[in-house]
Amino acid sequence: MYRKGEVRYEALPLPDRVQRPDDEALAVAEDFLAYMKRRHSVRQYAPRPVPEAVVTACIAAAGTAPSGANHQPWHFVAISDPAMKARIRAGAEDEEKEFYSGGAGDEWLAALEPIGTGVSKPHLTDAPWLIVVFAQRFGLTEDGTRYKNYYVPESVGIATGILITALHQAGLVCLEHTPAPMKFLGPLCGRPDHEKPVMILPVGYPAEDATVPSVAKRKKPLDQILSVFRG
Repeated sequence: MYRKGEVRYEALPLPDRVQRPDDEALAVAEDFLAYMKRRHSVRQYAPRPVPEAVVTACIAAAGTAPSGANHQPWHFVAISDPAMKARIRAGAEDEEKEFYSGGAGDEWLAALEPIGTGVSKPHLTDAPWLIVVFAQRFGLTEDGTRYKNYYVPESVGIATGILITALHQAGLVCLEHTPAPMKFLGPLCGRPDHEKPVMILPVGYPAEDATVPSVAKRKKPLDQILSVFRG
C-alpha cells in the first residue's frame, strides 16, 4: 500500500511457504480445475439470505491480489439494502434500453443472442447482495496529495477474479454485470470522482429453477488457450 515518503526497498523473508511435492501439486491442481468447472454465472437467485460475514470474507480475499506497485487500486461496495438495489436496477435498465435499441450495434447484439440477455435485470434486486467493483484511476494520501496508480485495469481484473473464485469457494453464485457507463453508481455508493465502476456482481444462492445458457458450457479446449515451449 502506498504511503507518502516511503521509497526505500526492504526485503522480507518469504513469510509463507505452500509448496507441495509434484504429485500432490498435480492432484490439487486437477481437483481445483474440476471444482472451477462447476462455477456458473447465474441470473436467478433464491431468497435465502447470505451472512454479511461471508461476503466480506470473500472481498478480503480479493484484497490479497497483486497490483501494480502494490497500490491496490480497487474499492468494493457491498449492498444488501433493497431500496439501493432497486435504484441500481432502475439505472442499469435505463442504460440497457439504449444499448439494446441500437447503441450496441448488430454484431454485438448477435453475439449476445445465445446468452439470452435483455433489458430486464431482475437479478439486481433478487440477489441478496450486490458487490460493486470500483477502479481507482489515482490514489490520495491522507493529506489529500494525489499519486499515480499503475496497471489499474490489470490489477482490478486480478482482484475481481479472486473475488469470483472466493464466492464460488463459499458455495455462492454471481453474475458479472459490466456497467456502461452507469456514472450514477459513484455518487450512489458514496465514492469519489476518480473511482470508476467496472463491475456489479449480484451474489447469492441459485434459485431452484436457475438456468444457464447452454453455450456457456462450451469452453475452448486446452490446445486453443495454451502454448508450451519446453526446455
